[in-house]
Amino acid sequence: MNAPMFPITPILQDIRTSLASRPRLVLEAPPGAGKTTQVPLALLDEPWLGGKKIVMLEPRRIAARAAAQFMAQQRGEPLGQTVGYRIRFESKISAATRIEVVTEGILTRLIQDDPELTGIGAILFDEFHERHLAGDLGAALALDIQSTLRPDLRIVVMSATLDGERIAQWLDAPRISSPGRSFPVRIDYPPARTQESVEHHLARIARQALDENSGDVLAFLPGRREIARVQAVLSQSLQHDDVEIVPLHGELSLAEQQLALSPAEKGMRRIVLATNVAESSVTLPGIRAVIDTGLAREPRFDPNSGFTRLETVTISQASADQRAGRAGRVAEGAAYRLWAQSRRLDPSRTAEIAQAELSGLALELAAWGSAELPWLDPPPTGALAQARDLLARLGALDAQQRITPLSRRMLELGATPRLGAAALRAPENLLALVADLLALMEARSPMRGELSRSDDFRIRVAALHAWRDRRSATGHGGGADAGALAAIEQASKGWRRRLDVRTAASGVPHSHAVGDLLLHAFPDRLARQDENNPLRYTLANGRGTRLHEQTALMGEPWLVVLDLRHEARDSLILSAAPFDPRVLESDYPDQFQRVRSVRWNDDRAAVEAFEERRFAAIVLERRSVPVQEEDAVPALLAAIRHRGLDALPWSESARRLRLRMQSLGTWMPELGLPDVSDARLLDTLEDWLAPYLQGKRKLDALSADDLSQALATQFDYEQRKQLDAQVPDSLTVPSGQARRLEYSPGEPPVLAVKLQELFGLADTPRVAGGKVPVTLHLLSPAGRPIQVTQDLKGFWERTYPEVKKELKGRYPKHPWPDDPWTATPTHRAKPRGT
Repeated sequence: MNAPMFPITPILQDIRTSLASRPRLVLEAPPGAGKTTQVPLALLDEPWLGGKKIVMLEPRRIAARAAAQFMAQQRGEPLGQTVGYRIRFESKISAATRIEVVTEGILTRLIQDDPELTGIGAILFDEFHERHLAGDLGAALALDIQSTLRPDLRIVVMSATLDGERIAQWLDAPRISSPGRSFPVRIDYPPARTQESVEHHLARIARQALDENSGDVLAFLPGRREIARVQAVLSQSLQHDDVEIVPLHGELSLAEQQLALSPAEKGMRRIVLATNVAESSVTLPGIRAVIDTGLAREPRFDPNSGFTRLETVTISQASADQRAGRAGRVAEGAAYRLWAQSRRLDPSRTAEIAQAELSGLALELAAWGSAELPWLDPPPTGALAQARDLLARLGALDAQQRITPLSRRMLELGATPRLGAAALRAPENLLALVADLLALMEARSPMRGELSRSDDFRIRVAALHAWRDRRSATGHGGGADAGALAAIEQASKGWRRRLDVRTAASGVPHSHAVGDLLLHAFPDRLARQDENNPLRYTLANGRGTRLHEQTALMGEPWLVVLDLRHEARDSLILSAAPFDPRVLESDYPDQFQRVRSVRWNDDRAAVEAFEERRFAAIVLERRSVPVQEEDAVPALLAAIRHRGLDALPWSESARRLRLRMQSLGTWMPELGLPDVSDARLLDTLEDWLAPYLQGKRKLDALSADDLSQALATQFDYEQRKQLDAQVPDSLTVPSGQARRLEYSPGEPPVLAVKLQELFGLADTPRVAGGKVPVTLHLLSPAGRPIQVTQDLKGFWERTYPEVKKELKGRYPKHPWPDDPWTATPTHRAKPRGT
């Protein structure tokens, strides 16, 4: 049959020619060019393929189904013949299938199950610019296979918006670009009105877009909740009987998704409210206007809390361009951007591997046997180490970081490592409930209204069971979304098939059943209630967390925390379930330990010792025990580090000694003297101070003399001689008196001395081998300042005559010679014998 013409059709022969001679290719083609559906069909009969299968990776289930359906229609065949697809819990393939469209997790399983990829001749990575974690892993694994086991394997990376040059360098592959076919798109930035919500702003612009353009309108929103709110606003305000509002997101049923992807009935127009699933790969017929909120919902991992949350984020410029291009597929169009034109977007999307929780990736790498893969962007070292620690806690890695029998079963199950661990540890009679928990944990909460704010995860289970038992989806006081529950039920059916469970769970589970199962997924998120504050809990990692004032979990002594919001002090629990602590005794006996604990009590300013029984970092029992000598010194040092050096009993002489040490080190670095800064002294407390703390239980038992001696040990004998010679504590002035020098870091030393004591001294004294002049504070006979100078000679020559005139009458009993150079210095009123 004659294939229809697409923008990419003229370069299909170039693609075939390139792949005939080179095993890798980068293909750049704009949205609507036809790359997703035309390239696989064009390669089907290539000699190098040799009758093998083409596997094409799509990042989204909607796109995978749609692409396979379109290619099958082009061949005039039903799905599952030459063209088929495989996504989670669903497949349409047969022995005759030669083009298989799969989602990202499916490709990883194909590779892990058969590293030689028997029967597969080419892997196509579509929409690679989305940079999903599983896509990056799949590409790295495929390249590893190609370089070792299958040099004949073809790898094609395709996208509408990617850094083609960088990708081509990574792959060592040629680039081919398709010009595509697009029409001009007018970009407008209509501002929101004062205090206008995003939903009302979008609804108003949607009505404007209908009036200003023919055809349908596509609006991009971050998620299902926002779609529902806009749909409600439009339903109330839209005056067009010939316009229907159609949602499009990943949680819809297959029939609902097909409705959004099919053309509108004759005489009808559409407003399609979509998440970023409509950004690429899928074709929406008839779109002439796009409204873009500039937002998307993406997973973000918080290493501080160990939780991954879906966050609403600003899209990249590449995504904004791709969304706008949807309006120019069939004719001139318009794109309305609901943000200020002055806002600057990041050029491209950040790779998910750089900001995701990596336990699933770490498990796949352990199964593969190496993390040394040809990554485009390698996984961050810290995040990967944290993921491996979690796998070890779940029992998925042994002490040598090798895969265990449990982890192989987890990979076969296909759940995340956490949920896989919970499912595989569950008793057989609870596997139906496990299937529900797997589905509920992977979905957003189906609860609405007041119940959407409940922190008790069990109400979601109860709502699902009530809906399944044909009672009421709103039977728990106000609200669960029936559509969301239907989607969750579909996922639960898929999990029941994988777990070989024939009957669904129903009724209300035992109060601890949910928590008892989920604690195996989150052993690091167990929390015990504080004795003195019923809203506060301590997590297994030692951090604090709390329930909100209207909690549904008040009084529960133990919780497994499923979701929380990280805050500076105590994080807020958003979702949790109670469990029976006896499960810990039976399933995690190795986590219990008796330890000796030593701490500093600020109120008593003393060291305390306890014997504690703990689960992980949670203290279950504590009793006071005597402080042993080996316990006290580390606790005292920790207290000093916490409180700072000012907590020590510094005498005036010790402070002066330290200032002299610091000054000498600054002025004469060639001596290589020890650093006595705050930072170094705190870092080396064990070396210089600990010996003087032996036998002490309190800081105030350390005397000022002890501290002075400890500080003095920083300099050896020769260094002390240099200290006394170069930065003396005092100077003997011409009057014969020793006068103290005052030192400050970074400043010349100061000598405060009466003027008459310096008669006969021509030049300013110096320290540090003559490098640093002393700052003289010259005083009157009453000890009041007369002059500050570092030029004594200039003072005698220029300033002294004026000073003499002024002070001679005020202090007549004191000498005021005309020639200070030859006068006798004195600290008295008159020199003796005059």
